Amino acid sequence: MQENIINLIDENGVESAFEIILTLEAEGKEYAILVPVEEEEAEEAEEALIFRIDQDEEGEILVPLEDDEEYQIVVDVYNTLMEEEGLNFDEDEQ
Repeated sequence: MQENIINLIDENGVESAFEIILTLEAEGKEYAILVPVEEEEAEEAEEALIFRIDQDEEGEILVPLEDDEEYQIVVDVYNTLMEEEGLNFDEDEQ
């Protein structure tokens, strides 16, 4: 139905739905920012996951980030994009 919704299976075999809210490029690699679909009851605890988008013989795959430096690079690019769009909500409103 919704093309931005994907299902991920965790290490315990539990399947959860996530929405791809943004894809971005950092240092020549593409990344996807995902949020859980079932956030209605806990909007203030919104958590996002970042995956690198790689290619294999079957198409695109999402690869979890295991390197703290790579993670921080993506977060910095994300924050820059949000600031450019005027969507940075972390700053104090005057």
